[in-house]
Amino acid sequence: MYAVIETGGKQVKVSVGDTIFVEKLDVEEGETYTFDKVLLIKDDNLKVGQPYLEGANVKATVEKQGLSKKIIVFKYKPKRNYKKKQGHRQPYTRLTIDAING
Repeated sequence: MYAVIETGGKQVKVSVGDTIFVEKLDVEEGETYTFDKVLLIKDDNLKVGQPYLEGANVKATVEKQGLSKKIIVFKYKPKRNYKKKQGHRQPYTRLTIDAING
């Protein structure tokens, strides 16, 4: 059994027991978060929403709030004495999927 949920402008395929990384959610560690934007559920039969399934949800437990690895953004223009170095760390939330209902 799996489901496709929408979070952070992205679609994620999840099953019970999966660990996923999503855009930062405003939830404390250890709390339960419920995804209401369920696009599809596949168990014995396939249920597809238009665009979302009514009454379906996915429950997940927040394991960690963190920052991803640093990426370096370096801008350079030759012969113009222009160099700009900037770093960025994207915040994320790590979740474990507990239940798929619907």
